[in-house]
Amino acid sequence: MTQSLTIAYISLTGNTYSFVTKLVEYFKFQQSSLQIQLINVKDIIRDHTEFFELEQPTIAFLPTYLEGGNGVDTGYTEILTNPLGDFLAYNNNYKKCFGIVGSGNRNFNKQFCLTARQYSERFHFPVLDEFELRGTQRDIERIGQMILEKLNTI
Repeated sequence: MTQSLTIAYISLTGNTYSFVTKLVEYFKFQQSSLQIQLINVKDIIRDHTEFFELEQPTIAFLPTYLEGGNGVDTGYTEILTNPLGDFLAYNNNYKKCFGIVGSGNRNFNKQFCLTARQYSERFHFPVLDEFELRGTQRDIERIGQMILEKLNTI
């Protein structure tokens, strides 16, 4: 049976793009029947394309870019990645999203993956996992396996 998955993400420095493309390769190796649609929301904005309604199970990947501070008392305002939130809000696309995976730099302490937690709260879906920068092979395998297991329950 062929399953479908949309991976909606935004990549500004290439780290998230690197991770999701490695994840797609992992899926090809693990389960060749999985049909994956990658959506970099930054491309939609750059190309002045209209947002569209998601039609299949979706997972979101989001790096953290916050405005200064420590992420708790100050500096918890999302910057640069807002288009992903706009895309998920469009026609209730977030209802097709079964969760989000956050990324960031652990050097930023409490801000690490804070944006993913903010999206989780805003859209009422879980933060499924997190990874640092471009992630490791172990991150790819762990997150890939978790996504495959989630898809089997949808």
